Amino acid sequence: MNTTIATKETTENKKTILLSKKGMKELRKTVAQLEHDRLAVMRSLRESDKTTGHDDRFERNERLARLEAIEAELYEKQQTLSNSKLISSRRARMKVAVGSVVDLIDQQGRIFRYTLVESVEANPSDGRISLKSPLGSSLVGKTVKDVVEWGNGTIRGSMQLVRIT
Repeated sequence: MNTTIATKETTENKKTILLSKKGMKELRKTVAQLEHDRLAVMRSLRESDKTTGHDDRFERNERLARLEAIEAELYEKQQTLSNSKLISSRRARMKVAVGSVVDLIDQQGRIFRYTLVESVEANPSDGRISLKSPLGSSLVGKTVKDVVEWGNGTIRGSMQLVRIT
């Protein structure tokens, strides 16, 4: 690999990332897909080595660029995976923390369910919110019946915490 990646490896902060089972599974699936894509591009490069036309060389350069992008993303995902641990299922359920599933109720009586996760796993449309988001950061440490208020400038909100699992 190139020297830029080697430098990253030595200076990278080895912070542990806590992931849910679903997040860990998705990350492993992404790594496997990237490894598959890398092999496919490498095979196509071997095939393009047998040709010498100008258009073929252009395609080869595109494949090399694609391979480099895949390897960079693969490296990043592998580093994330190597620094990841599953969220403990035995932690106390009295206060909201990473991995908590919370039910919140708004002023109109609508119930919302969210799972608090690390930023790398966040997907709000799937109900997984980052600990660093305005709502996520205001939930940490709260207990049942607490009113959670959050905001960032013009967007504000408040809900009551009704359940932690």
